[in-house]
Amino acid sequence: MSSRGFFLTWNAVRRQLAAMPNDFYFVRLIHRLTRKPCPGERIWDAGQLARGSVVRFLRARNLQGHDIYLLPYAEYRNAGYILLDLDHAAPEVLSLMRTNGHEPCVMLQTSPGHLQAWIRVSTTPLEPAVATSVTKQLAHTYGGDLASTDWRHLGRLAGFTNQKLARRTPSGSAPWVKVLEARNILASAAQDLLRSAMQALAQQSLAAAPHRIDSGLHDNKEGPMTVQGAARIYRTWMMRWHIQERFSQIDWSIVDLWLARNLLTLH
Repeated sequence: MSSRGFFLTWNAVRRQLAAMPNDFYFVRLIHRLTRKPCPGERIWDAGQLARGSVVRFLRARNLQGHDIYLLPYAEYRNAGYILLDLDHAAPEVLSLMRTNGHEPCVMLQTSPGHLQAWIRVSTTPLEPAVATSVTKQLAHTYGGDLASTDWRHLGRLAGFTNQKLARRTPSGSAPWVKVLEARNILASAAQDLLRSAMQALAQQSLAAAPHRIDSGLHDNKEGPMTVQGAARIYRTWMMRWHIQERFSQIDWSIVDLWLARNLLTLH
């Protein structure tokens, strides 16, 4: 392998990692023919992943036909980064994303006419349902691949070749995954995206929840509602919606809104 090729890959890897910092990254190698992952799951920090020996190892596997995929790792939650797979992106998609406040921290060209964008929407990990909801919103907005909207979908690591046979150039070579944009930024409309996602989840919960409150919680024939009774109603719906389990950071104003809307439907 040429020294020039190694340094181009190494520089691309470092640019991508610097623009989407995280404590750890999950890396998966998938062979282009069998579509099976290389044995062993690898979790590295940025320092390890940018080591020359690791880059050489990945380049060797890439040359053998493996595609190199990456995911910022946060165990059972999303690390705050949303992947948008733009298989048929319009030429103006990047400028449109900037205008809408959905600026990607990383934009990759995975092959001519095919893009992947990483959008940072939170500096703390997100619950899977919230991350998936945000991803679906963005995919609908920009014509992204709806089959790639789960909260832990892997994207490509820059500096390696795209081994999919359908992506081969007219000359038969595998195209390089190139960095088009790399900036360590939080999307300016991140809070709006998260708020919209939580509201969408709330509507789903309301649709699935029973259309009445448990007997005795709101039918107070003996007198006006007490503080204790109101608190009991609040706790009941908190448990029914699994608020504390689903959200690490709770926006209580939104929970209040959900409960108010639900109570209004009962009268």
